[in-house]
Amino acid sequence: MSRTIPSTIRKVRLSHRNLVRRAQREPPRDAKHTIAPGSTGLAPPGDTIFRFQIPSDDEVAHFLAHQKTLDFSYSPTGFTNAPAPDDWEVDHNRICLGQGRAVFERGKAALRAWTMFDLGWVRLRPVGVPLLVGQQVCVMASSLGVIAVNACRIVQTFDEAGASGEAVHRFGFTYGTLPGHVERGEERFVVTWDPANDEVWYDILAYSQPRHPLARLGKPWVRRQQARFAQDSMAAMFSAVTDPH
Repeated sequence: MSRTIPSTIRKVRLSHRNLVRRAQREPPRDAKHTIAPGSTGLAPPGDTIFRFQIPSDDEVAHFLAHQKTLDFSYSPTGFTNAPAPDDWEVDHNRICLGQGRAVFERGKAALRAWTMFDLGWVRLRPVGVPLLVGQQVCVMASSLGVIAVNACRIVQTFDEAGASGEAVHRFGFTYGTLPGHVERGEERFVVTWDPANDEVWYDILAYSQPRHPLARLGKPWVRRQQARFAQDSMAAMFSAVTDPH
């Protein structure tokens, strides 16, 4: 079953308009941030982008091309393989998808298709990116009439068959944030199958910190959106595995 997220998040009193104004008055020292209106092009490459319309495929390609020249926005990479440092938010959610190798194989196929991002309010571009270290994706999340365009790069992949008949099989990947992202940190997406009990699980682990001033000012709201993504992602994976057609 999915983990219930404690309802401890305070309501954000500031309107989106006020958040934008405050962010513009308080620009960060280490990067530029732009709110790009309507159908204009994306802001200077490498910046975190907020849009009022979904960017075109060409704009996304241009955005990611520059991200390829940049380092991750945190360090060290791969740190989700160990306990999180004290000052990082930790979100660990999992759901049982069913039982048996066939369910595991469908879960693997769903991960390869990035099904956990096909949520309507969240979408991923480009479509069909292979799960390979170094591949980059643009995650677009819509809320309050604004689309946040976020860049991530795959840090690590997993395709581990159990060494014995009782060992857990694991498949998935971890991606990390680039400078063009409102947050900084890593997120791991894994499907496991344990032959000992035949159970198949979808597991999401994220370590994050707010990076953009809007994410810092509206942290309670951001945390609510992160919880929403985890729940919707698990629902999408469960649906894909139990009703693959």
